[in-house]
Amino acid sequence: MPLDLDHLRRWIGREDQSSERVAPETVRRFNAIFDSETDLSDGAAAPVMFHYCLCQPAAPTEGLGEDGHPARGGFLPPVPLPRRMWAGGTLDFTGEIHIGEVVTRTTRILDVTAKEGRSGLLCFLTLEHSYASGGRPALTERQNIVYREAEAGTQATAAPEAAPAGAQIRRVLPTPPFLFRYSAVTYNGHRIHYDAPYARGMEGYPGLVVHGPLQATLLTRFAQDLRGMRPSRVTVRAKSPLFDVAPFALHAVQDGAAMTLWSAAEGGPVAMEARVEW
Repeated sequence: MPLDLDHLRRWIGREDQSSERVAPETVRRFNAIFDSETDLSDGAAAPVMFHYCLCQPAAPTEGLGEDGHPARGGFLPPVPLPRRMWAGGTLDFTGEIHIGEVVTRTTRILDVTAKEGRSGLLCFLTLEHSYASGGRPALTERQNIVYREAEAGTQATAAPEAAPAGAQIRRVLPTPPFLFRYSAVTYNGHRIHYDAPYARGMEGYPGLVVHGPLQATLLTRFAQDLRGMRPSRVTVRAKSPLFDVAPFALHAVQDGAAMTLWSAAEGGPVAMEARVEW
């Protein structure tokens, strides 16, 4: 499929801004996914990684593409490659998001690049999301999104190396309700996370795909539980997909003052790796 990179790079520098008040019920629903409870009173700090629930685009239903994402074009460049995946990024926590405050997210397009990979043509989009809570800086996230050709998901590749075991391990059961509730609270319409016939029949996956941001959230929360402190920086990189067909595990090892973590299904490769700093 031809890719007019010069045209797509015209979107570099564009900005978009949206705001939303942090409702205690939204925090309650986020907590329920992870079987946890936090203070829901006005002024209390929202849980780490809760920002994925806020300021999400709300395109009309008639404006959605076949995959459930908003149709291409508009603020994001109209990349013609049909498959879109969250590839990771870096999150710098400079403050906290507080219940009852208005959070404003400013998004800027930093870069658009392309390369030929083993599975075909890939286009990489780099975004910067800056969050302010009550007018105070709370978080800056540099996020990477990759677009690829439709055939890439079904091509056979060599068996990857199985992930090692960490010093600390937490097991996760990715049931369809678990994935659906995360899609719902983050207003993520991507059908690969909740529509099994679409994920299998249209995109060639063996089952529902575990969200990249959900894995990043699980890894960050695991690190926070182990250290007992909210992190100051989290760097994550998606390496291979996880599916709802089997449980997976979160692994952690100490790395100096930081912590290295990864997710993987039993006997499978590293799905996402993370470095958490305090």
